[in-house]
Amino acid sequence: MLNVVVTDPPRADLAEVDKLAEYGVATVHEAIGRAGYLGPEIRPNQQGTRIAGTALTVVCWPGDNLMIHAAVEQARPGDVIVITTTSPSSDGAFGELLATSLVAHGVRGLVTAGGIRDSQELREMGFPAWSASISAQGTVKETTGAVNVPVVIGGQIVRPGDAIVADDDGVCVVPRTTVATAVTASSARVATEDANRARLADGELGLDMYALRPKLARLRYITAGEYSRRSGEAMNP
Repeated sequence: MLNVVVTDPPRADLAEVDKLAEYGVATVHEAIGRAGYLGPEIRPNQQGTRIAGTALTVVCWPGDNLMIHAAVEQARPGDVIVITTTSPSSDGAFGELLATSLVAHGVRGLVTAGGIRDSQELREMGFPAWSASISAQGTVKETTGAVNVPVVIGGQIVRPGDAIVADDDGVCVVPRTTVATAVTASSARVATEDANRARLADGELGLDMYALRPKLARLRYITAGEYSRRSGEAMNP
């Protein structure tokens, strides 16, 4: 790893990124080919919050948050700070004081493969955070890492300037160069889901709407009595 701070990474167009926030993680993830999801380990510290922004990436050493402080200087309004460590660490490397600093520079939220602390204070100040752990264990400020370089979280590559979408379902990354395409695909998916929702509300079965019956061809529909005779188990013991 190069110990560097990249000062001028290209960022996705923020107006397009903002449109992704309208759709949310599940829709965007499905619309771009079931890609970009950072996995179930990255969970929200709060509920009922949905954001989108451009990735400000950080690589820290375990138990060390020096590079988060270095990253604040590189922050731009609309960024979401995305943090990983050189090896697994659950230490609470981020808390209320760093959040206060990031808010002053227009950062919209945080995503980390490590830990946060001051979780209640973060909720109270309205700073959204998604993390793999919550830990009171503090960190030092000693070792250089990197800012605005590609990082990997949950098997997904996050490059500086990519779009980050985060809500109660988790976090999704959309490559910077495909954000406009993702917006179009997400809009189309929502339109399809709206139409399907209306059909389901009218009583139509998903088995028929999605043409799933052929996939059930190997099943037999039988009565409770026949099930008991064939399995030797009573339906109502």
